[in-house]
Amino acid sequence: MTRVAVMYCKRIKDHSCIACAKCFKGIAEKNGEYARHEAIELVAMTDCGDCPGLVLPRVKLLTETTSGLGKPIEVLHLGTCMKAAMETAGCPIDFDEAKLKLEKKFGVQVVLGTHNY
Repeated sequence: MTRVAVMYCKRIKDHSCIACAKCFKGIAEKNGEYARHEAIELVAMTDCGDCPGLVLPRVKLLTETTSGLGKPIEVLHLGTCMKAAMETAGCPIDFDEAKLKLEKKFGVQVVLGTHNY
C-alpha cells in the first residue's frame, strides 16, 4: 500500500471543489494520477502554504509530522487544483523545479495532479 499525501492550492481549492471531495472520490476510484497506485493509504492532506510559493517549508513540516506519526510519505500528489493554479491562475510554482527539489530534499516521489474531475 502506497502512503500518499495530497497538497492542495490554498487559494482555489474551495472554488474548484469543496472539502477535497473530488480527491476522496478519485482515490476510491483510482481516477487520474491516483491510478498509478495499486492501493493507497492517504496519510495527510494540506495546503501549499499560500503564494508566493511556500511549498518547501510546508513539505518539510508535512514530512516531519507524518514520519513522527509512523506514517512517512512515499508519494506527494500536488492536487489537480494546484495544477490548475499553475496553468491558469498565475501560481508562482515551477513544477519541474519544485519536483526536483522536493524529491532530492525529502526523498518522496512528487506527482502533479490527482483526479480528472
